Amino acid sequence: MNLLISALGVLGVASSGPLIAATLGATSATALAIAFWRNAIGAVVMAVPVAVREPKQFGRTTRHEFGWSALAALALAFHFACFITALQLTSVAAATALVCLQSAWIAVFQMIRGTRHRWPVLAGLGIAFGGVVAITGFDMGSSPEALLGDVLAIAGGALAGLYTLAGGKARQTMGTGTYTTFCYGMCAALVAVMALVGGQPLAGFDAGGWLGILAITVCAQLVGHTAFNHLLATMSPLVVSMIILLEIPGAAILAAIFLNETLPAGTYAGLALILVGLAVVVFGQRRLGPEEGRREAELGTD
Repeated sequence: MNLLISALGVLGVASSGPLIAATLGATSATALAIAFWRNAIGAVVMAVPVAVREPKQFGRTTRHEFGWSALAALALAFHFACFITALQLTSVAAATALVCLQSAWIAVFQMIRGTRHRWPVLAGLGIAFGGVVAITGFDMGSSPEALLGDVLAIAGGALAGLYTLAGGKARQTMGTGTYTTFCYGMCAALVAVMALVGGQPLAGFDAGGWLGILAITVCAQLVGHTAFNHLLATMSPLVVSMIILLEIPGAAILAAIFLNETLPAGTYAGLALILVGLAVVVFGQRRLGPEEGRREAELGTD
């Protein structure tokens, strides 16, 4: 059963990039509309069970919990804006791999805060950085748009790392349902403001656009992330973290099959370096405590 759930989880998160790229390319849906609706729907879905079983939980939220949730929501909103825009500028495979650097960014942020990592973590960061150089180098030679997309995807990964760290602080005392309701809800509100300022509509799309938004929400937000959160109750955070990394080759394969996306051999080499480097980073942190390790495993945002 865990094998089946793992496969569903990988397929769900790996489908995010290809589905977003296909929706933006073939329908009238906008980038910020996709980010808005997947978070708004996710907030409602997560709020209903809490409202039915423990409605007073929302009123018990402290200022400390709300503050960390707000910071996580802010990081998540800009993460989506960067990642989804990147998918319009560079390849799905490159954008997904670069945004998945969030686990490496978490290690970097921890180093800035004084954490001393073991040597495998540092080696993994170096390998992953080599993959970034390979991908951006090839995209620099192809087009300025692709390079800009790479930069936005890297920024999206850093913001996802900040989202994970802030969410970990909030989740120390908040239940999953309460936290995700606040975080997704505030993220949706922030994205709505960004859409208003940027002149991107949040409604009025063709049927294909709404179908794409629904598919992205169900596959990536509900099926993919729910599967991994379930696995955390039955498998070690390290194993779950390693399984999540399969999103990188999974997105590349799906983009090649359904979007006919072809990449230079050097870009594939960069994807492989990032995948290996992140695996070394995750494995190098295997001595984390149970709760900290569990938060490190909750890496999915796309």
